Amino acid sequence: MDATAWDERYSGADLVWSSTPNTFVEEIVAPMAPGRALDVAGGEGRNALWLAERGWDATSADFSPVAVERARQIAATRLGSAAGRFRAVVSDALEPAPAAPAAPGYDLVLFAYLQLPDAEWARALAHGVEAAVPGGAVLVVCHAERNLAEGVGGPQDASVLHDPEAVVESAAGLPVEVVSAELRERPVDGAHRRALDAVVLFRRVAS
Repeated sequence: MDATAWDERYSGADLVWSSTPNTFVEEIVAPMAPGRALDVAGGEGRNALWLAERGWDATSADFSPVAVERARQIAATRLGSAAGRFRAVVSDALEPAPAAPAAPGYDLVLFAYLQLPDAEWARALAHGVEAAVPGGAVLVVCHAERNLAEGVGGPQDASVLHDPEAVVESAAGLPVEVVSAELRERPVDGAHRRALDAVVLFRRVAS
């Protein structure tokens, strides 16, 4: 799906995604000390907005200008005095990440449900790792391939789904260490079973 298709999807009256952060993002990031964060393919900014509310300098990047404008509008009404800690920019995940404001890189780079085929995903991840400072966290949350047979919802194309082991493999050769790599269950409203997500936390090391 290209940016134009996503522009059309985001142009509706209602939010495409929830206004609250992803449950795994909230669980893993909440204990971290605030710093500078980049949410890659951040859509309407739900995770970055939550980060800004918690004291992070948060950048939401997405290749859909409509999504970016919506994120800016939400920030203007929701963040109040914290609005200066949030920015939304147009940026393609397959290109180098936007520079961190007044800093050499980000303390946290987040990928939440960026579902791409293997080669494109590896390229996006490499750019994200490059944008993180040494010691910074790179958090990946994505629909798992096992979700097709054992879970519910999400994309039905196996080529864009990645189990935790595949996410770790995609980081081979990158300057990161694996902190954790898990297959996690996520409740889905009205569903008789839970969705399965890959949740992988990397730590950037000096290259």
